[in-house]
Amino acid sequence: MDAKTSPSAASAPLIDVKGLSQALAAFAAERDWDQYHSPKNLAMALTGEVGELSEIFQWLTEDASKSVATNPDTATAVREELADVTLYLVRLASVLGVDLNEAVTQKLQKNAAKYPVDKAHGSHKKYDKL
Repeated sequence: MDAKTSPSAASAPLIDVKGLSQALAAFAAERDWDQYHSPKNLAMALTGEVGELSEIFQWLTEDASKSVATNPDTATAVREELADVTLYLVRLASVLGVDLNEAVTQKLQKNAAKYPVDKAHGSHKKYDKL
């Protein structure tokens, strides 16, 4: 990342899930679900929701896959599955004590170093093959 795109501590967070994390914690506590929200269980639930999202795309052409969020036959399902994935991801990070903004910021910086623009631009190759 260059100076223009590199997130800094002084810039706004790339993602802010604090409110959602608190809402999910309250939702689980109200239902006495904390006992079920182990990292293992949440990771498995997240995987299941990613599978449900993937199922929407299964067998679609590349062009058809680009319109799933606007196609009346799939738009609601896509939004709901993306929300489910997000909810479980945020809850898992919260239970593990992972700051998602920090993790994302660090990962973007690491990816920028692994995939420099001059080598990766327009390429599908993995960083060790550039």
